[in-house]
Amino acid sequence: MTTDTGTEADASASARVAELHRIKRQALLGPGDAATRSQHAKGKLTARERLALLLDDGSFQEIEPLRRHRASGFGLEERKPYTDGVITGWGAIDGRTVFVYAQDFRIFGGALGEAHATKIHKVMDMAIAAGAPLISLNDGAGARIQEGVTALAGYGGIFTRNTRASGVIPQISVMVGPCAGGAAYSPALTDFVFMVRGSSQMFITGPDVVQAVTGEKIAQDELGGADVHMRTSGVCHFAYDDETTCLEEVRYLLSLLPDNNRTLPPVHATRDPAERRCESLVHIVPADISRSYDMHGVIEEITDDGEYMEVQECWAPNIVVALARMDGHTVGIVASQPQSLAGALDINAAEKAARFVQMCDAFNIPLVTLLDVPGFLPGVRQEHGGIIRHGAKLLYAYCNATVPRIQLILRKAYGGAYIVMDSRSVGSDLSYGWPTNEIAVMGAEGAANVVFRRQIQDADDPAAMRRRKVKEYQAELMHPYYAAERGLIDDVIDPAESRWVLVRALRMLRGKHADLPLRKHGNPPQ
Repeated sequence: MTTDTGTEADASASARVAELHRIKRQALLGPGDAATRSQHAKGKLTARERLALLLDDGSFQEIEPLRRHRASGFGLEERKPYTDGVITGWGAIDGRTVFVYAQDFRIFGGALGEAHATKIHKVMDMAIAAGAPLISLNDGAGARIQEGVTALAGYGGIFTRNTRASGVIPQISVMVGPCAGGAAYSPALTDFVFMVRGSSQMFITGPDVVQAVTGEKIAQDELGGADVHMRTSGVCHFAYDDETTCLEEVRYLLSLLPDNNRTLPPVHATRDPAERRCESLVHIVPADISRSYDMHGVIEEITDDGEYMEVQECWAPNIVVALARMDGHTVGIVASQPQSLAGALDINAAEKAARFVQMCDAFNIPLVTLLDVPGFLPGVRQEHGGIIRHGAKLLYAYCNATVPRIQLILRKAYGGAYIVMDSRSVGSDLSYGWPTNEIAVMGAEGAANVVFRRQIQDADDPAAMRRRKVKEYQAELMHPYYAAERGLIDDVIDPAESRWVLVRALRMLRGKHADLPLRKHGNPPQ
């Protein structure tokens, strides 16, 4: 028998559940249709639409959806929307747990306030504790000015956690809107930055401030758009024309990365035979060292199904860095690009490769270095720009790396650039060369001019003498077996066997374990 008191209690509970659903629905819908239409009119998705594309269907579990700010003044006490402009939680990508936060531009322009920041801090702490990747979808106008210095302190907490998570869990920043002021430093601290052309910008000071201070007039995209950061600054790693493609590529990148620094990247079964011969390599790479070629063709030949994901494709194009698979396992590829600056290393190339090597080492990704380098790029601008300091970054990164490391010399390997790009002397586990390899202090022409300078000057026909001495130097010190005879490389191999040789070496090195000296941290060149 149901008493009147019991009936009233049931009714009260039902009413409260109904109220909960109403509040949850309000939080889910956000500020309303008008704000959503405005977002779509800019060619942008809403935060929840982005999460739906990024994560596996039905996998998202939101945390603190009912959070509201507690600030007052400037009308804030009358505007207290749920979520406070950022959606946080966890979900899955291909069944693997990831943590996410997505700024909602429809609420306070995605600007960061105290509650907004606290939510981000919490999801970052959860990602670190769980050992799972963290993905941020950035679409915010910087600090919430109405909250003053409290908002700025929120950024400090984000930066601290970015740094603490560095090398521990993969951190991916996806720029799907503006990111100005101090907010831009968080993506810079993460492992990868994705941008969408036309809708995302990153800068410390916007066009108005730049014009006021320097008199320079510039549009937002020209100052900090996707192409600027892909080609000029090197801040952006990947840029796409639309959000859907961008988020699909984020999912693909995750498939190449481990959950954290204590695990290995997922292994993907492949039908591409490990022992497949690469007969076309001898046609892709000319024996004549003065002729250029596209290193991408070599990478396509040796990787599973010819697939790879190039990082920072448009910045420092004289070196190629890419994630790929060989024998189903993720590898990091660092390769000279003879089509740009003849493959010479310059300041930007050294920085680009150093950061990539460090990322691979942090996340247990073996390194394969493909070498065809004539040396460091000469010039006053390079020297004054600090090529010594910047080149040392790449040297430090390789010397410090404990993952499996294999070097393959295709043609030129001259001077300090040969040493820096993972030679045996700096710790490469294995080094191979093709029959076209030339390892030397410098090219034969330059070496002959130095070593035989007096003989060339005193000759009746200096040009003929120079040609003869160049051939003599090449025959004596630059033949393809010189380094192998002295144990500087492990073997000279048929180019067609490159894939199989590399796969077998990587299989052998999977159990590699190397310890570094006990220290708080190194002091790498800056």
